[in-house]
Amino acid sequence: MGPHHPSTHGVFRMDVALDGEKVIKLKPVFGYLHRNHEQIAETASYLAMMPYTDRLDYFCSLTNNWAYALAVEKLVGQAVPERAEYIRVILAELTRVQNHASAIGFLIQEMGASGTPLMYAFKMREKILDLFESLTGSRMMCNYMRFGGCRVDVSEPWLAQARKVVEGLPKFVDEYEALLTGNEILMARTQGVGVLRPELAVNAGITGPMLRASGVNYDIRKVDHYGIYDRFKFRVPLGDHGDIFDRYMVRVLEMRESIGILEQALKEVPGGPVMDPKAKIRGFKPKPGEAYGRIEAPKGELGFYLISTGNPEPYRYRVRPPSLINLTVLEDMCLGHNVADVVLIFGSVDIVLGEVDR
Repeated sequence: MGPHHPSTHGVFRMDVALDGEKVIKLKPVFGYLHRNHEQIAETASYLAMMPYTDRLDYFCSLTNNWAYALAVEKLVGQAVPERAEYIRVILAELTRVQNHASAIGFLIQEMGASGTPLMYAFKMREKILDLFESLTGSRMMCNYMRFGGCRVDVSEPWLAQARKVVEGLPKFVDEYEALLTGNEILMARTQGVGVLRPELAVNAGITGPMLRASGVNYDIRKVDHYGIYDRFKFRVPLGDHGDIFDRYMVRVLEMRESIGILEQALKEVPGGPVMDPKAKIRGFKPKPGEAYGRIEAPKGELGFYLISTGNPEPYRYRVRPPSLINLTVLEDMCLGHNVADVVLIFGSVDIVLGEVDR
């Protein structure tokens, strides 16, 4: 299947062995979109790599920026102003909402539904992308975070528009769930299909909504308290069965929790600078050392491992992408199911090929 099958979300291939309609073997095949991302980083300055991170998970460029900025800030011990931390949280949670809504829309479309759920999600996503564009100048390739803060400040009109968008999100999620959750076809096609056992999920390094749908309570926002997440009240939704339906439902519930975080952050965002005045932009040469920075990206743990030898370029730049790691259990989830179920199981993983093939 693939590398140009409609369900593969890009140039991805699955070698599937069947007994009739039953899957007896499945091998994911990567590499069609390899862009030499990590090697480029070893010949570019630290700052020059920020826009490259946008191209990893291009649905979630702002969270990509944050993970990379966090790694560099750990490497040099860089502080971040409080206002910038709030802005980062607001942008990250807006990114999570639009990612989950879109992922669900694609999943339902692959189930054979018309484009209605996906277009409904994209209608909401447009409002969030309008916010991103007015702040950063770009809808998807935002290049907004900097080591020690953010590139530009948000204005009061922008915050007012963000509050207006967030006020409409609970109604959107209510209507989206009412449209889908009780649908007989959705339940028949997803419940008990593509089960991922919690033991296998942990052993395979699965993270994000896939891990939590299997009942494992692990969210890096709670574990590491990076940024200022320890200031916000939110739950970590968990599934009971680890099937496609649980992976769908966890994303719905995570959207609701993100809305709660957004309401708190937009209410409490303080004044002040958005860049640490001590942050060094030109002539940036970290002392020799290494650091690993990670965040709870919408698809799971996104981490950057950096090694500095004191030069303007990283000696080593390694990406830990959730899409690639989460795909490693695809065969385990598909064995014994019909070939038609493979498309849905794959869709429930929620990948972007840009971070699978670096």
